[in-house]
Formats: sequence, structure tokens, C-alpha cells
Amino acid sequence: MDYDKLEAVMRRAALLAGARIMQIYGAPDFEVRTKSDESPVTEADEAADALISAELAQAFPDTLIVTEEQADSHSENAANFLIVDPLDGTKEFIKRRGEFTVNIAWVEEGVPVRGVVYAPAKGRLFYTRADGVSVEETGDLAVDAPGPVTPIAVSQPDNAALIVVASKSHRDQATDDYIAKYAVRDMTSAGSSLKFCLVATGEADLYPRLGRTMEWDTAAGHAVLSGAGGRVVRFDDHTPLVYGKPGYDNPFFIAYAPGVALKGA
Repeated sequence: MDYDKLEAVMRRAALLAGARIMQIYGAPDFEVRTKSDESPVTEADEAADALISAELAQAFPDTLIVTEEQADSHSENAANFLIVDPLDGTKEFIKRRGEFTVNIAWVEEGVPVRGVVYAPAKGRLFYTRADGVSVEETGDLAVDAPGPVTPIAVSQPDNAALIVVASKSHRDQATDDYIAKYAVRDMTSAGSSLKFCLVATGEADLYPRLGRTMEWDTAAGHAVLSGAGGRVVRFDDHTPLVYGKPGYDNPFFIAYAPGVALKGA
């Protein structure tokens, strides 16, 4: 893979999709439907999916592209592939909370090694550069003119005073019970893959997820966190979370800064 080209294409596709999403977000009303798995989907999900798929297919015509909105067509598994969640946090989008993201990642041999997470309503753009280092870009976030970037890095956590981030829409008792095993100084909540990015920037130390997710939900955030020095492991045995699994389903997982002393399930 040409990582320089990948960085440019993923960044451009995410920004274009984010602009289209915000056009729909700003409308007085938008269509919301329910998918077969009972999850919601909007015209913004579908418009962003079509736009990103076209950008990636043009740039990387021989590469498998796995996207949430075309999941039913993904019968093959590959060691190397692009994976996309065009609008992660659809519930946040519908409720107009602003905490939704565009997610694109490149997986190599089961590991998400490059990714971009763009939160258009928040004006925050995170991605892994060609050299694998994760950055946050600031400035105008112009599609064809990259602005200044700042390398990001995980915290040096204090295990006697951890900052934990959890889901806004998927918080449950099992999650609270697990968090209670730690000495927590502060709790924060965030929607979508922004939780990975808060750990990546050192704004949080630990993000446990005891609930169903798919690989397209996590791959881009996982890549950004890895490029900032963080880790993502399975909840049950603390082995690395891998990608390209049959059906693209994830087990429960923990994303964290390496200084955190992980507790058992």
C-alpha cells in the first residue's frame, strides 16, 4: 500500500463525506429508516457511504472495500482491506447531539494500521500519517489543502485516579460494574468513535466496551489510538483485537493507554 496516497485519499474522502453529512444535518428534517437489525439509518449514512466508496474505489480499484451500509454484500474476507463506517453515531446524529463521526481505515493482516476519524459537527479531524504517527489537524480543514497538524499521544495514567470514557447511547450496568473495579477520578461520555480519540489524545485513559460492535465501528478509531501509543484488546483475555473476522463482528473490548493496570472480566 502507498501510505502517502492512502493518507491523502482517506482524508479527502472523510472531509467530503462530512460536508455532505452536515448539509443533511442542517436541514429542517431528514429521512430515518430502520434496518433489519433494528438499527437506524438516515439519508446521511447512505449519501456518505456512496461518496466514500466512490473515492476509495477510484483510488484503489483492486482493493476490497467493506462498508457498513453495504455489509450484506460482503461475503468475502481478506487479510488486507479498507473498512468504512460513513456515519458512526447515527443515534447522536438523529438526536442532533453532534457527536458523530466519519470513519475510514486500512487493515493489514488483521491489524488496522492507518485510519481517519472526522467529527464534522465538532470540527475535529484525527488521522494516522503515512509514517504511522497519529495527529489532529486544526485550521480550516479544507478538502485539498491540509492544515497544521499536532502529533497526539496517550496519557501517562495514574492508576489511583483514572479518567474513563464510556458510551452515551450504549451504557449499561455491566459496563458500570466493570468501571467500578478501577479507581476513577473522572468519568466522561462521548458518542461514536470519538471515545477512541479521547484516549488517543490523553483526554481519557480507559474506554471499555461491553456491547455489540462491528469492525467498521472500531477500525479507524483503533488505528488512530494505535498511532498515538494506545492499545485495543479483547475484554475476555486481553489479547489484541483483530480484524477480518467472519461477519465482521467484534467481541467486547478495552481501549486504553498502556500505563493502565487492566482488570479482569
